[in-house]
Amino acid sequence: FLVTGTQDGIANPGQIILDLSYRFIPMDQPQRGSKKVSEAIVPKVDFEDGVILPGHHREIRTNNELAQLDVSFGVTPRFALTMSIPFLNNRLHEHFDEVGEPGEFFTRQDGTSGFGDIRLIGKYALWVSTKHLLVGGLGVKTPTGEFKLLDSEGAINEPTIMPGTGSWDAIVSAYYDYQVMPHQLDVFLSSSYQINTENDLNYKFGNTLLVNAGTSYLIAVKNPATISLQVNMRHAPRDEFNGEEVPSTGGKWVYLTPGVKVDVSSGTALYTHVQLPIYQFVNEENLVPRYGLIIGVSHAF
Repeated sequence: FLVTGTQDGIANPGQIILDLSYRFIPMDQPQRGSKKVSEAIVPKVDFEDGVILPGHHREIRTNNELAQLDVSFGVTPRFALTMSIPFLNNRLHEHFDEVGEPGEFFTRQDGTSGFGDIRLIGKYALWVSTKHLLVGGLGVKTPTGEFKLLDSEGAINEPTIMPGTGSWDAIVSAYYDYQVMPHQLDVFLSSSYQINTENDLNYKFGNTLLVNAGTSYLIAVKNPATISLQVNMRHAPRDEFNGEEVPSTGGKWVYLTPGVKVDVSSGTALYTHVQLPIYQFVNEENLVPRYGLIIGVSHAF
């Protein structure tokens, strides 16, 4: 959840922008609320019996590797369509199962991998001038990703590490950019809100609010490079299962994200960003990321 600087505005009519990105997010820091702790014991959602089993397993690590293709197409001077295709979702997951029982054991066989949920968003430029750009967006997240993968014991796996959610969800977004020094220095603010629905397992992810603010500066070199610094915030309430709140889900996350984008040729740019945690709060106990890394390439046709 950040502004890459390659796909946030409006494409020109007939223009196609392809953006290919890879993200790596290692989660191995146990936390209770906003405090670091020695271990994070979380519940299990037992979909087969329709109950939540408290204190079921001790989380150790989840390494997230995500690859995504974003395609933007300019329809009119003010309207564009963007499709986000998360074609690779690999999650290496380690935990101790049956915590506190005589048969407690360690496993790393319960990770998931697969195609994710496609997002389609229509964006309209509400305000365009030399210094101002305001873009509003409406979209939908489709249930194209797997959400019923089985764990090593043959039960439906943890919903939070599935490639997909299994639900149709609505997305509202806004992006504002102000050119302090046109084509050299700008500041930006963006936000989105995802309204989630219940899937056919009676599980509902918490609605998600994202807010980003930052600045970027163009460095005049042979191959123009843009450096950026932004603050990113994410907030989500607890998930729900059968109408009951699921402990150890949801929270608040704030990151500081430096980044750089280099124009390697006409219409082609390479970029990288590193998300560094400033504040992380989880409901009850859970793991939080050490950092987030994204690298990508963008090309406009």
